[in-house]
Amino acid sequence: MTGSIRIKICGITDPDDAQAAVDAGVDLIGLNFVSGSPRMLDLKTAVAISERVEGQVERVGIFQDAEDDEITRVLRRVELERVQFHGDETEEQVEAVDLPVIKALRGADLEAAEEYPGTMLLLDHPSEGGGSGVAWEWSDAGALIERGHDVIIAGGLTAENVAEAIRGLGDLLPWGVDVASGVEGDGRRKDEAKIAAFIAAVRKAESEEE
Repeated sequence: MTGSIRIKICGITDPDDAQAAVDAGVDLIGLNFVSGSPRMLDLKTAVAISERVEGQVERVGIFQDAEDDEITRVLRRVELERVQFHGDETEEQVEAVDLPVIKALRGADLEAAEEYPGTMLLLDHPSEGGGSGVAWEWSDAGALIERGHDVIIAGGLTAENVAEAIRGLGDLLPWGVDVASGVEGDGRRKDEAKIAAFIAAVRKAESEEE
């Protein structure tokens, strides 16, 4: 980790993209197992990505309202450090996973956040939901950070606006920031130049807050 704010690149679909993200200095990568998602991975590809960057980065598996058997099937095959839930999973379902969990919420919903005490929270667009790539009022996340929640900001972030999102929190810093479409080129592949620009923007904004 090269800074206080962790940087997560989500929706990695190719081992080369995973390695490029690691080489650029990201802290976490997201592997998507959400049915119907354009970035959903088959197990063979997921294993290849995971093995390519083993020991170099934190690997996060993304699920949404998945059956317990499906989650178990993936975790048996793919080495991961965390699981991220994007659906209506209950506190009991979150706690049942034997890995650290990131729970995605729609916006800075304080009432929803209190349902998952001690769980990392990813805050995405309030109405568009996860993976939409739509910007929102990221500064709203400050209310949850002030209450002691570890927060990852997501939703429409790019190299051009991530500094604005960080500065909007004032003296507060999020645990991390998350980007998928904002660093993509053609065919859902990640763009090395966009990743580098995104990381540089985060580190610059972060240094200004210190």
